[in-house]
Amino acid sequence: MTVTLDSTAIAQYLVDNPQFFEEHAGLLGEVKLSSPLTGRAVSLQERQMEMMRDKYKALELRMAELMRRADENATIASRFHGWTQQLLRAGAPAAATPTDMPRAVIDGLVKHFVVPQASLRLWDLNPAHADAWFATGLSDDVRLFASSLRAPYCGPNKDFEAVRWLDDADKIRSTALLPLRAAGKVFGLLVLGSPDPERFGASMATDFLVHIGETASTALAPLRA
Repeated sequence: MTVTLDSTAIAQYLVDNPQFFEEHAGLLGEVKLSSPLTGRAVSLQERQMEMMRDKYKALELRMAELMRRADENATIASRFHGWTQQLLRAGAPAAATPTDMPRAVIDGLVKHFVVPQASLRLWDLNPAHADAWFATGLSDDVRLFASSLRAPYCGPNKDFEAVRWLDDADKIRSTALLPLRAAGKVFGLLVLGSPDPERFGASMATDFLVHIGETASTALAPLRA
């Protein structure tokens, strides 16, 4: 009676008996496999080398990707540090007023993050700031929209009303909209815009935008009522 060998059982046997190829070393050169690279038959040893080269190549590509991301993160961290320092300087002078901070926030973003345009609006403010530039031009729709954001919006400009706060708003093709929160409530909206449709792409990671929103919120919270 012919016994049909199960390939899984054979594979398990080889795993359980690594000395098999030591005892039958000649098989390493006799067993021929088809190479996916050249299409020709190669020995078991050659096929193993090909597989190892593929693994090394994949590891090299992965390492290159990790290094690229590390460089990008280092750049972002450096820019964030510069922006934070600018905010601290804006609030440090004895002559500084709370109304200096909104301008410092957006000027710092333009300078350190090389954002083409930025602006913001705030509400529920101390009555003393009711006539400030950052408290005007607001509609209930913008406030409702900002309150509905659970995370920064990043993507194409869909004719958002808030984008009209920017200069040359008709040229803005992509935008990031960051809700500003304090004590669990939204009290403002920060707008970043670019004529480049890919600058704020929908697939862009928003982690650092969240940090920007949180830092801006902390800096601007003293303006609230």
